[in-house]
Amino acid sequence: MLVDTAVVGHLGRLPLAAVAIGGTVMSVAAWLGAVMAYGTTGRAARRYGAGDRAAAVAEGVQASWLAFGSGLALAVGMQVAAGPLVRTLAGGDTDVAGAAADWLRIAALGAPGLLLAAAGNGWMRGVQDTRRPLYYVLGANVLSAVLCPLLVYPLGFGLTGSAVANVVAQTASGGLFAWALVAERVSLRPHPSVIGQQLVLGRDLLIRGAAFQASFLSATAVAARFGDAVVAAHQIAIQLWYFCALALDAVAIAAQSLVGAALGAGHDGEARELGRRIALLGGVCGAGFAVLIGAGAGVVPGWFTSDPVVVEQAMVAWPWFVSLLPLAGVVYALDGVLIGAGDARYLRNATIVAAVGGFLPAIWLAYAVDAGLGGIWAGLALFIVLRLATLLLRMRTGAWAVVGAVR
Repeated sequence: MLVDTAVVGHLGRLPLAAVAIGGTVMSVAAWLGAVMAYGTTGRAARRYGAGDRAAAVAEGVQASWLAFGSGLALAVGMQVAAGPLVRTLAGGDTDVAGAAADWLRIAALGAPGLLLAAAGNGWMRGVQDTRRPLYYVLGANVLSAVLCPLLVYPLGFGLTGSAVANVVAQTASGGLFAWALVAERVSLRPHPSVIGQQLVLGRDLLIRGAAFQASFLSATAVAARFGDAVVAAHQIAIQLWYFCALALDAVAIAAQSLVGAALGAGHDGEARELGRRIALLGGVCGAGFAVLIGAGAGVVPGWFTSDPVVVEQAMVAWPWFVSLLPLAGVVYALDGVLIGAGDARYLRNATIVAAVGGFLPAIWLAYAVDAGLGGIWAGLALFIVLRLATLLLRMRTGAWAVVGAVR
């Protein structure tokens, strides 16, 4: 979505606002993918740590069936639901809503590939295979980055070209992960009992993710009600936030795999020490991103749009963006530690508290008092601080470090 934002932003304010709204809805697919990847990583890593690689890969088979079915349902459902969803988020702006719905119906066709790739990432990370997923995901992102400007500009597809580029890249990525699973020469038959066990873990992560989605969908809806320039500026800032989160998530991914393997092997002391070191590393990485984003304040927004009003609005969010990155680095790292430990129930409850008690009231209050984009990002700051406090409390108790092949 970062490439889409940069490419489409130069088509004008309306297309950028449309991608902001359509992309926010499509983030539901990314959220489902994160749930599947995180849940699969923890279960596969524990089995791998217990010395049973075949069982770890088998977790990936069942997760892939679940991913493909969910992606297919999402792709079909969005053909019907795209219009009502984007009209709700656009706050009655029919021009933006129409463009967003057209983009979303096409982009949703990539959901099966996107979710297959997420499941593949999960089981591969669980068996400590981090090189192939990197190549597969990087290759798909490069393909999208090449196709997007090509389809949007010289081939004349405009906004639609952005959606097509996403579908092609996501389908290619999902195919690569499916091929890797076939190459393992394990049984590919679906086993409802294992899928059911994954759904139990996934349920808590799903509810946790729903709290995220409600928060960020609401943030986009509030931004849209402040006008095209504000929602376009929010799209730039939030996509850069997601990009930094994705990079910082590398620490969380390592945490999931390493902590899960340590607990699967019965080494709870090692898992606790890993948790402390990973939290510190996350904070350092977040601070590094803060320096980079802060240094680029006068330049980076202009990469995404030439509209001076949108650039001006983006700068309202920038101080919040920079100051939150070090805290976010610690939060994402500790998320990875607890997901690797299978402590999904606690994460679910903590995220709901932070969303319902912090983010959602704050952003709707920002709308009520006309606080603009600064008010929205103040709500995000409250969300991050509340999550950090609950995660540090859990780490201190040590109750998350439960040993065994499967929690």
